[in-house]
Amino acid sequence: MTSLLTGPSDRPVRFLQIAALFILGLVLTTASLGAADTPPIMPLDQVKPGMTGYARTIFAGDQVENFDLVVIGILPNLIGPKQSIILVQLKGPKVEHTGVVAGMSGSPVYIDGKLVGALSLKFGMFVKEPLGGVTPIQDMLSLPTQNAPPRATTTADGNSVPADQNFQMAAAENPGNGNLHFPVPAEWARAANLPGGSFLEPIDTPLVFSGFNPSTVRQYSADWAAYGMVATPGGTAAPEPDDANVQPGEMVSMVLVQGDLSLNAACTVTAVIEDRVYVCGHPFLGIGATSMPMARGRVLTTLASDFDSTKIVNAGGVIGTVTQDRLTAVMGKLGSAPSMIPIDLSFTTPAGQKKYNIQMISDPKLTPLLVGLVSFNGLTQNTTYGEGTTLRLSGNIQIHGHSSVNLDNMFAPTDQFVPDGSFVAASVQSIFSRIFSNPYETPQIERVTLNLEAVPQRRVATIEGAWSELSEAYPGDRVNVRVMLRPYRGATIIRDVPITIPEQAAHGSILRIQASDSDSLNRMTNLFAAQGRLGGLDQLITLLNRDRRNNQLYVTLMKPTPTLMVDDKELPNAPMSEINVMDQRRLPGNSLLLRESTAGEWSVPMDEVIAGAASVNIKIK
Repeated sequence: MTSLLTGPSDRPVRFLQIAALFILGLVLTTASLGAADTPPIMPLDQVKPGMTGYARTIFAGDQVENFDLVVIGILPNLIGPKQSIILVQLKGPKVEHTGVVAGMSGSPVYIDGKLVGALSLKFGMFVKEPLGGVTPIQDMLSLPTQNAPPRATTTADGNSVPADQNFQMAAAENPGNGNLHFPVPAEWARAANLPGGSFLEPIDTPLVFSGFNPSTVRQYSADWAAYGMVATPGGTAAPEPDDANVQPGEMVSMVLVQGDLSLNAACTVTAVIEDRVYVCGHPFLGIGATSMPMARGRVLTTLASDFDSTKIVNAGGVIGTVTQDRLTAVMGKLGSAPSMIPIDLSFTTPAGQKKYNIQMISDPKLTPLLVGLVSFNGLTQNTTYGEGTTLRLSGNIQIHGHSSVNLDNMFAPTDQFVPDGSFVAASVQSIFSRIFSNPYETPQIERVTLNLEAVPQRRVATIEGAWSELSEAYPGDRVNVRVMLRPYRGATIIRDVPITIPEQAAHGSILRIQASDSDSLNRMTNLFAAQGRLGGLDQLITLLNRDRRNNQLYVTLMKPTPTLMVDDKELPNAPMSEINVMDQRRLPGNSLLLRESTAGEWSVPMDEVIAGAASVNIKIK
């Protein structure tokens, strides 16, 4: 008889057998968990009219709720070749009350327990019926999964594609929400009891402003509406331990600005596969490969409206990086967040100073707009801010591997029916646009410092005339130029600007003396820079730092000889031989010929913004 008891010599063998079974069970469990990461999918060719299913979304709090739907049919090639949309009718008391809600885009749709796609489109033309379009899941999963490349890339022929052009290429391929309108064929409209001319468009994405003044939201809402986003109030939620444990039907936020101010947009999660999170079912901004923080979205409530219902969503803890923003979905990766641009903003008035610390994403198109928005808000939300004050701007933009761009300017209020702070914001936005749209390299901005100071009264003076104390002068003579200025609601003042006639001035020539504001002198060089005639980012920074200031009175001595501009350098008195050589080389991207040359430039600091111009001639003996 064989004993059922094992002896001491059998125990190691028995232990190994148990360990093997444990490891096998662990492997099987891990495999089953990995399989669960990929939900069962129903291909588009299996979806038929009349099928019933459900979608999952959050209406309030953290509770994911189901609502029923029925398939009306398939709209083939609606948004592009082989890009079809499933037309569905939503069922249930909540969706019949709210209709399709802004922020609902990305809500996963299931039929027979299989993932079909994401609710992503709604009907325009004030359609009240709860009808929507579903992006098929296979179109969402077709997004590239590699990390986002830098915006400056190369084409197939090896030529460099500048950052702004690369953005335009991506935007052309994947336009933002506001550009997407898909007309519904007449037979489908009749079948769904819709009026003629009906169209599908992406469900609006709530753009949540926190810490922003309502006037700021109004000022910039049109810029965001073009991308299909609805400006809504909201805030930020404290990070929670389970933020990264995001599930289909819950929400994530794409973070644009964070810190003392926050700006984010929210969509619903369709699927989580491994470390990839698929949301929206339509583009956010349509910028292709991107890099922006992805945060957990916490729903407060849903505001029902006959015009446009919307979710109120707070951004929670950052859980990863949004890497793709394309036609059929937005994709993020769980894990680390991308670096952002730190901005130190201070606003000073006689009543005191306020400081804000902000971070924003680095993007060729978005960052200039965001900087303008933040600058405007930093002014108008301050309790000491008031219209009718003159504003001084100072600070710098630190760019990795390059010199800093220095900011120093003054802005006076006007009688135009626009907020005075908009002029400061527009100036800062313009500088960032010129930096980011440069065709040479992708700038890496390390830090931005903006200091704004409010000065009482409208400080502006208009140039009413100019004359020289001498009508004729010898080369090397010192000549006093007198400029008549009229301050706003003040008495006329005279400013003397001594200039020196160059030693090389030709006898018998007539020189033009121009007294002017900064715009008159900047206009020519700005045009030169806008045509892309510089040699690199360093030269653009040099040009930006050479920009004249609004609170300076400039006197320029001009002579009637051509100036050749090569890259960012001015070559006055260029000989005809050199001009002919440059003309024969046909290098319009590197050179520019001007009809006058600058023989000298002088400036006088003023405590007012200078406006206007006047000129007088002087003959050289």
